[in-house]
Amino acid sequence: MSRKSLLVTGIGELNVNDPQAVDNSADPAGRRESRPEPANNTAFAVEDGKIAWIGLAVDAPAADEVLDVAGRAVIPGFVDSHAHLVFAGDRAAEFAARMTGTPYSAGGIRTTVAATRAADDVQLRANVRRLVHEMAAQGTTTVECKTGYGLTIEDELRALKIAKEECDAATFLGAHVVPAEYADRRADYVDLVRGPMLDACAEFADYVDVFCERGAYDEAETRLILDAAKARGIPVRLHANQLGPGPGVRLAVEYGAASADHCTYLDNKDIEALAGSETVATLLPGVEFSTRSPYPDARSLLDAGARVAIATDCNPGSCYTSSMPFCIALAVREMRMSPGEALMAATLGGARALGRTDVGHLALGARADFAVLDAPSYLHLAYRPGVPLIHSVWKNGRKSVST
Repeated sequence: MSRKSLLVTGIGELNVNDPQAVDNSADPAGRRESRPEPANNTAFAVEDGKIAWIGLAVDAPAADEVLDVAGRAVIPGFVDSHAHLVFAGDRAAEFAARMTGTPYSAGGIRTTVAATRAADDVQLRANVRRLVHEMAAQGTTTVECKTGYGLTIEDELRALKIAKEECDAATFLGAHVVPAEYADRRADYVDLVRGPMLDACAEFADYVDVFCERGAYDEAETRLILDAAKARGIPVRLHANQLGPGPGVRLAVEYGAASADHCTYLDNKDIEALAGSETVATLLPGVEFSTRSPYPDARSLLDAGARVAIATDCNPGSCYTSSMPFCIALAVREMRMSPGEALMAATLGGARALGRTDVGHLALGARADFAVLDAPSYLHLAYRPGVPLIHSVWKNGRKSVST
């Protein structure tokens, strides 16, 4: 039986983010995601959870239900393509120490590993649900979730199952850091990750990720794990170039990774590699805010024609925010992105980082995932940072959040 049709009208500004229009834009790569083209006096219809019609409000078809948004702006739901939500514990003291001069390093992850191992499934699942709800209240309709705080076969498997149940994409990150019990046996742990652990988790993993950074995994270790993922036919993504220059970005491109995430320290060759590939550069400005690190050079990536996404990297250590609007404001203020570029990166860019063609935009046939802003334009997302601008959120054409 068909679900009831819905007509959304009274829209002050509609941002469709039509991927076909973006891909046909004039730029060096033929696909620069520069800015949305908001439409006025426009309405759209939803049938069976998908966008079925878009046009002038005066030409709108009849529908079973009418939603008049009273002059508010409508945007696609945010696609948060990088988050670590399956964890227990709190690292607020670590944040306070950073704010008084202690530099960030990957070692703090082990604190969360201990707490996560000690937590039961009920606690972990409740925390994921809490954070996903928190994200939804801020306009996010699609969430990727990584493991990486278990680092045993049993704990990584249970984390991946929870991520798969509660989120839209689940990523196996057994190669987050080397756990304390393997500190003197790194090679043994790498063999565990790329062998028995990956065998146990493969059924539930949409992606395999590696933290390719100093203090985590070097190039040789990363290659071993990526090769194992490829051999099992699982797509890969990579934490790359967060803590300093390194091989991560170029490895991501070489392996055809869906995304290279962080990209804080890039040289010209890294930018050229990303611009000449399908790998999405996923930028996580909340991390730089929370660690007092340099911000990624989004301007150079965009000008070169690279595909760019913005995500929260919500995690208990380096960035405990679930707010995509906050990350948009940071991207505009600190990374020299225009408000339109930031919105595209937080919607269509995130969808591309997850290999999704049905979300991140509101073109015909797309999933009806959208947010109604308590503002006349998407510009207010950066113009009014920290202000709760989400009026309501709809997923598959059904209201999921109303504020």
